Amino acid sequence: MAHRKPTTYGFSSASKLLQGRIRKAAEGRGFAQSRVLTHWEEIAGADVAAISRPVEVSYAKGGFGGTLTLLTTGAMAPMVEMRREEIRARINAVYGYNAVARVRVTQTAATGFAEGQVDFQHRPKKTGTAEASARIQAEARDVAEGVGDADLRAALERLAANVISKAGRE
Repeated sequence: MAHRKPTTYGFSSASKLLQGRIRKAAEGRGFAQSRVLTHWEEIAGADVAAISRPVEVSYAKGGFGGTLTLLTTGAMAPMVEMRREEIRARINAVYGYNAVARVRVTQTAATGFAEGQVDFQHRPKKTGTAEASARIQAEARDVAEGVGDADLRAALERLAANVISKAGRE
């Protein structure tokens, strides 16, 4: 019987080590809390995600349905407060049951306090220009120029473009 050569040499990523325990703890409450935190923009919508962030889901002892705490700036708090029921309904629609019974809104200062400075942007905006992109594509074509197979050449061009663009950022 042939032995499989280990590829990680005894090491695993931290997410793999903790994934089972986190899932078990969340499922014990009947709610995958991490999904709300990681997929907030998809669940709440881009407009709500731009002005708020989920902070915590807490449960009462023996109670069904948690309290979702949202963080927002003081100026946007009334807007989020008006949409609490819509947010709660969207989250419960994702899970198919009354996973969140209440939504609580907390405010923070936009500037001033160190822990109060909150950025609600979930993804960085692309700042590349068209001419930089054209230059990268031209370099990528030069790299894959000698390959005869069209599909392989296209794949190599995409790979080269990714490598070149990432190298330019550092």
